[in-house]
Amino acid sequence: MTSAPPQPDAVRAALSAAPQAAPAYPRPDLDRSHRWTSLDGVWELDVPGGAAPTTVPITVPFAWETAASGVGRTWLEHATYRRRIAVPAEWAGARAVLCFGAVHHHAVVRVDGAVLAEHVGGSTPFEVDLDGVLAPGAEGVLEVEVHAPADKRAIPHGKQRSIPRDDYDGVSFTPTSGIWQPVWLEARGRTYAARVTVRGESLTGFDVTVDVAGDAPAGALVTVEVAATAGSDPGAGPGAGGTTPGAAERIELVADSTGTASGRVEIAEPRLWSPAGPHLYVLTVTTVPATGGEPDRVAVTGGLRRIERRGEHLYLNDERIYLRGVLDQGYWPESGLTAPDVDTLVADLEHARALGYNLVRKHIKLEDPRWLHHADRTGMLVWAEPPAPSRFGTEAAQAFEAQIAPMVERDGNHPSIVVWGLYNEEWGLDWDIPGSPDRADAAVRAYETLHALDDTRPIVENSGWAHVRTDLVDWHYYDEDPAAWAANVAALAAGTREDFPVRLAPDFLAKKSLYGSADHPRSGLPILNSEYGAGFTSLERAWHLRWQTQELRRHDRFAGYVYTELTDVEHEMAGLLDVDRRPKDRGGLDPRDVNTETVLVVDLVPVHAGADLAVPKADLVLGVHVSHHGPGVVRGQVRAAWVPAGTPFGEGGVGEPLGTGSETVEAKPFELSPAVTVTVPPPGPVTAARLHLWLVDDGGAVRARTFVDAAPIEEPNRRGLRWDG
Repeated sequence: MTSAPPQPDAVRAALSAAPQAAPAYPRPDLDRSHRWTSLDGVWELDVPGGAAPTTVPITVPFAWETAASGVGRTWLEHATYRRRIAVPAEWAGARAVLCFGAVHHHAVVRVDGAVLAEHVGGSTPFEVDLDGVLAPGAEGVLEVEVHAPADKRAIPHGKQRSIPRDDYDGVSFTPTSGIWQPVWLEARGRTYAARVTVRGESLTGFDVTVDVAGDAPAGALVTVEVAATAGSDPGAGPGAGGTTPGAAERIELVADSTGTASGRVEIAEPRLWSPAGPHLYVLTVTTVPATGGEPDRVAVTGGLRRIERRGEHLYLNDERIYLRGVLDQGYWPESGLTAPDVDTLVADLEHARALGYNLVRKHIKLEDPRWLHHADRTGMLVWAEPPAPSRFGTEAAQAFEAQIAPMVERDGNHPSIVVWGLYNEEWGLDWDIPGSPDRADAAVRAYETLHALDDTRPIVENSGWAHVRTDLVDWHYYDEDPAAWAANVAALAAGTREDFPVRLAPDFLAKKSLYGSADHPRSGLPILNSEYGAGFTSLERAWHLRWQTQELRRHDRFAGYVYTELTDVEHEMAGLLDVDRRPKDRGGLDPRDVNTETVLVVDLVPVHAGADLAVPKADLVLGVHVSHHGPGVVRGQVRAAWVPAGTPFGEGGVGEPLGTGSETVEAKPFELSPAVTVTVPPPGPVTAARLHLWLVDDGGAVRARTFVDAAPIEEPNRRGLRWDG
């Protein structure tokens, strides 16, 4: 065993001063936390330069571009990590496995100078078996040499900035290079469950496949025991869990000659997983070789739920569902793609929930499994998708497809994932599916690859436009003009229009079609928006959120929407929250009133932010509909009252028996109600006012709220300056 190289004083000091906070096990959904040790913390990093590399301290698992890493170097293409590791002596008789959450992009792993593994793929996990390398109680020097090319165009990198900066640099962010997900050691049995696939789509039990590895996989006895978890509710914190006492269902399987064991566990009294009741089960998988020996145990989390499409609608557990989603890119100002800590990581799910959303689209990023586990426990639906390259070619397409199997293996057990995404807006396909059979074939091939691995979830092969083979027809549409937005959304819903304008550059406006070929079916699949939003200021964005979302809710054909986006990211200021997750000034709008199962839809095309219409001088007559996506029929009355301009709900008597009432309205699930008429007198001699509108049901409960702002309508001041010089 070689000794560690000499450490510079600064590195030695950093190592000795490293915080020793109790880490969270990185795979709570595939739990071996009874025997593990974290390798996160301060490592050495050899940075090339001059005649010899410079050694600096780096905090793992933060990318070397970030402040959190302590390095803060952008466009560093090659570096080597180093630290001492030890296999605990109490792991005698077990197999020690070194696990990496993700390393961007090409990693070579050595222990005491010997190459043990090589991995390509910046977002997928990998592991290294240390059996025969480090015995229990022994120490060694671990090195991870990383290559992270500045030119990322042919490798999956999502929205990391690349050089040359000639593809979509305007919407890209600081790169993420090196180790950016946790690193840890764990103990497994000499013969162990390497992969456990759990599917609960039948709603009455789990289909389980266990791939056994190690000393004697063939003929191994595999026992699967199922118990319900405690704390499976929307208020459960990140550490909630444990199993409830009581009898558990159990099956025994024998691995075949290839080491695979498959079977089904029926649940006597099944409880389903849903956003309203995120009930989870823990499947404890115990593996014992046929020759006997120490058993291997791993606890896998699963849920009984079924997501399916029926014609143009989506159903969860045989009940129709409408997706009210928000796009989340998973960036933090000091730490990039890696959350500062687990509490901060999962807090973004709670922010989305507090804003009224039931789904998060994690945008072109394979997120930390602890985030997905929290979504499982709290009932948040997830649209998951991998990063893509930015230019098309054989190498790029193969690199993209290489992520698909590891993505399904790592994340396929999560009941929260209800949609798989693949390419996004033809990124990695040169924005040209309709004009290129090769690019169209690449999208189809990606779909077929994923479908062969998991046919239990809808798959979107190219999110946004130019669909060639998909289970959902989704579209991305941004428009600052409320009249054009309303008209185009109505035409897309009616099927009389299938294209829309997309600004690909400041001076390049293209028409993009929902369909990438003439023979793609124009009906029969769920259709939904998966990116929208507009406005420069936070007030404008809140205004567009209110009016654009109501137009999506006006059309019963749509199966949902995804607003862009949850938080600001670097130069992108489109978030409902800023980069530090603080709410913005929304002019009195509560996004929960927009993103709830029952909303009001007003027959009005607004003029501009702060002035939906001019202050009326006579009675104002408005048509108001109710869109209801919950169970049962909602009956009630729409009431209206003028309040001072900018007054939020909760002030001005809203909810009291004040204001003008409409006739009774009845809203059936997933059917826009007929319009009822609300007639209100003018607000009086005021410069501006706000009209609160709210639905009171027959039981007296307020079920929906919106408002209309009245103020002077002025033409935009766009006078140019004359230059005579």
